Amino acid sequence: MTKTTRVTKLLQKVQEGSKEAYDELFPLIYKELKRIAYSKLKKERDDITLSETALVHEVYMKIVDQDSLAAESKSHFMAIAARCMREILIDHARAKKREKRGGSQRDITFIDELMEAHHQAEELIDIDAKLKELAQLNERLAKVVELRFFGKLPIYQVAQVLDVSKSTVKRDWDKARGWLYKELKEG
Repeated sequence: MTKTTRVTKLLQKVQEGSKEAYDELFPLIYKELKRIAYSKLKKERDDITLSETALVHEVYMKIVDQDSLAAESKSHFMAIAARCMREILIDHARAKKREKRGGSQRDITFIDELMEAHHQAEELIDIDAKLKELAQLNERLAKVVELRFFGKLPIYQVAQVLDVSKSTVKRDWDKARGWLYKELKEG
């Protein structure tokens, strides 16, 4: 049985309510999640010894806390993980921004060391805001950005998740990047 098939079967068991399937699923996708986290965090700072591990654990805890997991395949699960990574990084960036504005209350997370400089948090918040605007204009373009930028999914997996062709994903990716570049540059 291939790893992808095994992950899909475990996801079906998770949907049926099996907590044991969660425990078996995590080690199977751990390295891939860690690779995605490392790829994303590599842009954030140079010395990321444990940060990607912490981000993966945050993602796993967030997924486990959901009442139901509606992932039909490994690609779909990775898309859900990408969305969770985005939410965690954005929450962390907002906390850094609050801290800069004198907020004395501090959220405790496993990834307190992710953002080294304030401007990185600002940029991430700006990207998130523009991504929300893009979603109002074209939800599929926003999903492509989320899956490619935050999830680091390859074109073929994005196509599987969104149930479109690879060429459609490539066109959407080009359009979305162009729109975001223009919007962020103007802002």
